[in-house]
Amino acid sequence: MSSKDNIIIYSPEEIEAMRHVCRLASELLDYITPFVKAGVSTLYLDDLMLEYTEKTLGAKSACLNYAPAGMTPYPRATCISVNNVICHGIPSENEILIDGDIINVDVSTILNGYFSDASRMFTIGEVSPEAERIVRVTKECVELGLKAAKPWGHLGDIAYAINSHAQENGYSVVEEIGGHGIGLEFNEEPWIGYHTKPGTEMLIVPGMTFTIEPMVNVGTYEVSVLEDDWTTVTDDGELSAHFEHSIAVTDDGPIILTAL
Repeated sequence: MSSKDNIIIYSPEEIEAMRHVCRLASELLDYITPFVKAGVSTLYLDDLMLEYTEKTLGAKSACLNYAPAGMTPYPRATCISVNNVICHGIPSENEILIDGDIINVDVSTILNGYFSDASRMFTIGEVSPEAERIVRVTKECVELGLKAAKPWGHLGDIAYAINSHAQENGYSVVEEIGGHGIGLEFNEEPWIGYHTKPGTEMLIVPGMTFTIEPMVNVGTYEVSVLEDDWTTVTDDGELSAHFEHSIAVTDDGPIILTAL
């Protein structure tokens, strides 16, 4: 491991260790999939995932009690964001899923000192055409961003691939929240935004590890944070979708660490 200007460059051995913990995050999302359905509370899902993380995976939740400087500690093990909640939705026994909802489940695990971060969208029952479309387009945005994460390219290449596809489909990408470096810390440099041009921003070099996680809105890209300090919603109440992978950059291209 080496560091330059706060960017950590991980060795192949460290990336392999990181791949293991990142696969646990994907395994956790696979585990919860059959439970994500109408009639269950988001807290029920969170409780199941915390138990599975600790007892089956032998890992810890990175979200539970996470407290960046000046912020209220996050009270749950996962983030579950429904419909117009962009991210950091706090699971609650009072939030019951119903047919037509779209839901993002965001999980982060810790094992042997390494962190993972991954999220998926789920649709509950029969959803509206707009809901189905925003979920599909957001997944396509992530796939395009992954393809653009090439060694010796630039972070702006990723941003352009994602934002241009969202805009072509009439959607906006949140500006205030982006991806981030990940490895020995939950949030490392660099910050990954989605509103710059190709060939701009930081050079992408082998050994970098970071998340790609655009948050795509039906309406405005502007957001509001609720009084709990965490729950982030669309300013206009429109739907939002969010997929996330943790990746490592190698000489041969990006590796999706959160792929099983």
